[in-house]
Amino acid sequence: MKVLVVSDNHGDRDVLVDLIKQYKGKVDAMIHCGDSELEASDSVWQEMMPVKGNTDFDQSYLTERVETIDKERIMWVHGHLHDVKNSMQTLVQAAKNAQAGFAFFGHTHELGVEMIENILVLNPGSILLPRGAHKVKTYALVETDGQLVHVTYYNRLHQPIVELKRTFTRSK
Repeated sequence: MKVLVVSDNHGDRDVLVDLIKQYKGKVDAMIHCGDSELEASDSVWQEMMPVKGNTDFDQSYLTERVETIDKERIMWVHGHLHDVKNSMQTLVQAAKNAQAGFAFFGHTHELGVEMIENILVLNPGSILLPRGAHKVKTYALVETDGQLVHVTYYNRLHQPIVELKRTFTRSK
């Protein structure tokens, strides 16, 4: 499986169009973790799968999605309804309930990835307004290779941020 994960573009539609041009046909899915500030009917959603963030006012968006992509069960949310600014506990429990091995979220604008209870928990950072230690506008690619999960963060110029690359081993 190879998926692109992006979040928090806050009205910058052009960056999503650029990602679609860059990755269409090269990834199994393009996942958006909310706060796009675009209408749910926008044509970018024909290529990307969004969820509703706290600044998305179109009520047509789902607040949580769970999909099986290339045999991998993935859950994604924005995070504001899962208390992600305080703890990953609610998010991890929701992923367990969904029988998902991956939990993607946005909201904090801070990139980060960790394996918690055999669930890969990932925030791609914000593609427009980054916060935290790494103030780079980012998105992430997540790839599986058997028991290994590779995560690479990229900047808006589609250059990998080498020092942020991580590989995790999943338990059987």
